[in-house]
Amino acid sequence: MNYIKLLNAAFEKFYFDDRLNPTHITLYMALFQEWNSSRFADEFFVNRRDLMRAAKIGSKSTYHRCVTELDSWSYLSYFPSNNPYKGSKIKMAIMGTSDEPDTGRYSPKLEQLAEHYRPIEEPVVYQHRPTNGQVVDPHRPVSGQALVSTINNTKQVNNIKQPKGRQAVIDFFIEKGFNADEGKKFFEHYEANEWKTSDGKPIRDWQALAKNWMDRAELFDEENKSNKKQASQIKDNLRTTKNKDYGQPL
Repeated sequence: MNYIKLLNAAFEKFYFDDRLNPTHITLYMALFQEWNSSRFADEFFVNRRDLMRAAKIGSKSTYHRCVTELDSWSYLSYFPSNNPYKGSKIKMAIMGTSDEPDTGRYSPKLEQLAEHYRPIEEPVVYQHRPTNGQVVDPHRPVSGQALVSTINNTKQVNNIKQPKGRQAVIDFFIEKGFNADEGKKFFEHYEANEWKTSDGKPIRDWQALAKNWMDRAELFDEENKSNKKQASQIKDNLRTTKNKDYGQPL
């Protein structure tokens, strides 16, 4: 009996058991972890609150229903306790190990397996880079420890920051369909502010800021055109002719 065989046998049984729902499986996995932590003891005590948190179960009734059903479906044996300080007792069913001892009792070999697969408190590192032309599965345990790559773990810092001179800004504005004068205005404004935002923080991406400037410039132009059109209409409505026919009815 070992960790891998037990877990594989459990997942195989899950696959063919249509009575199970995701809550049953998460609770079983939380119990399996407790079993592993107790070095696969024949029986072990559990804390309901810890199990509910590990299994992501928010309701006591759901927890009791699932653990009772797992018991009736022979995934485990559940011995509830009326003592809140003692906790309930669980005996996990041993599946898929008929070719090995079926006791689940303590043994030196089982202790070595439990220690081998016990999670360690070192940083875990996922490796996504191909090794010898083969892609390494990032979730596959290697020597009992999942490998996680530290590549690109650090936050990337935007290196654009300030433009390389006024001409670079002008060229960028022309490239986006604006005239050189608008680029000069942008450059002179932020050059005077030492390339800092209104709250005094250094600008990290001047091109993004320039695009925002362009959007506001287009909006300003549209508003100006609309205001001029309205003013023109008002002026036309106020125009009167010098030669009036006062005989016409109002």
